[in-house]
Formats: sequence, structure tokens, C-alpha cells
Amino acid sequence: MYSFPLSIHTTYQDLLQAHAIRAISDVPGKPFLRDMGKKGKYWYARQRIGDKTTQKYVGPDTPEVRERIEAAEAANEETHAFERRCASMVAQLRAGGVPALDRDTGKVLNAMARSGVFRLGGTLIGTHAFRLYSAELGVRFDNTLAVTGDVDIAAFENLKLVIEDEVDPALPETFKDLSLEPAPGLDRRNRPTKWVMGGGSGTEVEFLVPLMREDSGILKLDPLGVYAQALPFLNFLIAEPIPAVALYRSGVLVQIPRPERYAVHKLIVAARRHSLSALKAKKDLAQAEVLFEVLSEDRPAELANSLSVAMEKGPAWRAAIGVSRKNSVQIEKIVTDVLG
Repeated sequence: MYSFPLSIHTTYQDLLQAHAIRAISDVPGKPFLRDMGKKGKYWYARQRIGDKTTQKYVGPDTPEVRERIEAAEAANEETHAFERRCASMVAQLRAGGVPALDRDTGKVLNAMARSGVFRLGGTLIGTHAFRLYSAELGVRFDNTLAVTGDVDIAAFENLKLVIEDEVDPALPETFKDLSLEPAPGLDRRNRPTKWVMGGGSGTEVEFLVPLMREDSGILKLDPLGVYAQALPFLNFLIAEPIPAVALYRSGVLVQIPRPERYAVHKLIVAARRHSLSALKAKKDLAQAEVLFEVLSEDRPAELANSLSVAMEKGPAWRAAIGVSRKNSVQIEKIVTDVLG
């Protein structure tokens, strides 16, 4: 496995920091902290327009968000200068071999980021998230592990309890401008969870939500204004996501699962794939093997903790992880080493 030079990793971290600070600056209004009792403390930005006062969600009250707010308030950089600087860093990263987005995917993620999808809790998962671990971890992956036309977005349904904000413009309106149409489904109430781009591009956008109750199949993600398909094990995957920048134009700020959670989740998914999805299961396991190899070297404590958390969730979780361990000599050795 090829590791990028330190200069590439440093450039990516500079790009990520610049976008994280800019994201706070781009939320109109003055940041303020809301104490919502047992729900926690959250930052919003208040803006008065005529006789109406609006509030935009910024993020949870964490040291990282507070640092970004302070840096954003101190920053006085023109938009064009920011974009030129970031575009230059994106060009350096592309030249260094860091994976970049194709045009259609770039347009989709950029539009969703601008409307507030990731600011309001959406997390990019699936292979597009895996591609972003290349820059995050400083390694180059085999291209065959990172080919996809699907954009998968997951979020917690209960975010509506703490986020009193919504995307703007509405996603159906945004998707219409991108030639994305609702995909036909089996839902009798016509609640689309997947959108497909016309023109034969093959780009699809699907919204997902953790399955927390047996009777939930399709749920509304109120802050995002779309419906999502409920799937098991997603609550583990998207807990405590991290920011990332996808390489398109001057960069697109998104959020993705922690790499150690993604790796463990892939073990579970690979084991539970239907026999008709054998190729997908093989790809899941291959992605897990790559991440386990890197993380066992660079972040063994984080990997061990994620494994322990997953296995403590119950017999179904432990059984799935056990199946993948049996199917991969490499995974079995690493799991045994990191868990002691």
C-alpha cells in the first residue's frame, strides 16, 4: 500500500481546516449558544431580516465547533481569495494522486452542501466515504475498491428534536435543477428515498436512516426534507462523524463516518449480504481489510474501541463480525492483535 508524502497529508489538513472555518462564516447571522436541557447545548446563528428573525443550526457545543466559531469571527477573507487558495490546494492534491470526484457526483455533493445537508446532520456513507479516507489516512487505495456511482446519505431521524432548521433550498428543488428524479419504488404512499439522474449518467442519491424500531421502514428526515429507508446497524456507523473535503472545484465540505467505525461496519455488512450479493460482500470485506491494515498501524486504540463497542451491542453483531473474521485471515489476525 502506497503512503502519500507528508506534504500531501499536510495540504489536505490545511484544506480541511480552511473549509471548516469557512463553513461557520457562511452561515448568516451571529452565532449564539442554545441550552436545550437534557437534549444538550447547540450553536445557532441568528439573523434578522426585516421583521423576521431566523435561526440557522451551526453544530453541537464541542471544543472543535467553538474553535471554528472563534476563528470564523476573526477571519476577514474575501470569498474569491478563499476559493482561489482552496482550488490551488485541491489541484495539488489531485496531482499527488488523491482521489477526486467525477463531475456529476461533484455537482450533487456541492449542491447538497450548499443547501445545508451536511451541516444539518447528513453523513456521506458508502464507497464515496471510503474514497475520502485516502486523504484522511494518507494512503492510496486500489481504484477497484472505490468505484461507484451511488451517493448514500444517512442521518438520525431524531435529529429533528434538536435541529430547528431545514435545508434551503428544499432538496426536491435542488435535485430538479440537477436532473435528479425520484426513483420508482414499492412504497404505496409515494415516499421516494432514492433519486436518479437522467441522461444515462448512472448517478443515484439514496437517503438512509438507522433502523431503531421493527415497525419502521421509511421515515421522514425533517431537517433535510426527504424520506429515508431504515436499515440496521447504521446507528453505529454514523455516530460521531468527522468532517472531510471532497475534491471538486475548490473542495466540498461533507461529513463521513469515523474510519474505524466504517471498517467494523463493513465486517457486519459483508457477513449479512444475501448470497445474490456475493460480489458486494467481497468488496465490503476488501474495503474492511484495507482500513484494518492502516488503522491497526496508525490508530490501534480507536480500532479496538470500535470493535469492542460493536461486539457489546449483542449476539447478532458478534455473530456477523465472527463470520467476516473467519472469511479473512488478515482480519482475524488484526482483530486478535488489537484486542489482545
